[in-house]
Amino acid sequence: MTITVNGVEITDAMIQAEEANFADAPNPREAAIQQLVLHRLLLQKAAEEGIDTSNEGEAIGALLDRSLEFTPVDEATCLAFYEQYPEQFSQGENAVASHILFPLGAGDELSGMLAKAKAEGVLAEVQANPERFADLAREHSTCPSGRNGGDLGQFGRGQMVPEFEQAVFSTEPGQIAPQLVQTQFGYHIIQVKERQQGGKVAFEDIKDRLAQYLNDMAGRQAMHRYLSELVANAKIEGYTMPMA
Repeated sequence: MTITVNGVEITDAMIQAEEANFADAPNPREAAIQQLVLHRLLLQKAAEEGIDTSNEGEAIGALLDRSLEFTPVDEATCLAFYEQYPEQFSQGENAVASHILFPLGAGDELSGMLAKAKAEGVLAEVQANPERFADLAREHSTCPSGRNGGDLGQFGRGQMVPEFEQAVFSTEPGQIAPQLVQTQFGYHIIQVKERQQGGKVAFEDIKDRLAQYLNDMAGRQAMHRYLSELVANAKIEGYTMPMA
């Protein structure tokens, strides 16, 4: 059946062309039809309000700027949300660390002893000269992080193998683990840069991002209400739009 939006047809050719933009959608054809219907409704509304539609993207942008209304959240609203949903603002214990990785050896006892001896030699050098950690990581580490001075960035509990994690979270910030740490990947020399205890994130640390999130959510809700109203007031034949 032919699909029309207020008497304007959406052709199969238009749908097939639009499907390419929704290749990853569960149902590309359905997504394409919905996009085309909404696009047509927005253009019709823009024309109705006297907006030049020769550039369709600019016309729709101008219409939405004019039509979408919501009150930006204030700090009190952010604080109320923060206090109502405390579980959303908790974080586990995390750390920032670097390491230098050495292989375990070729599998025989002699190569294993030599590999460990080399790692212990570099550990002694790092302990004597901690400021050389990054240079020694670039020189010796077989981990790709060696190119960045051994930096592993920030990670939380459960993200590293147990032996590595235990060493990191038992070493004070700014210190180097006193012993080599052996894992399935090899021997590690570990430098802990930062450690943060788990718990609730302070409101002051999160309020700006929270305000952005709540404003984005309010904007999406305003958009949904506006599009639902356009659909409700339109004569769409050949397809039923799934607008709540």
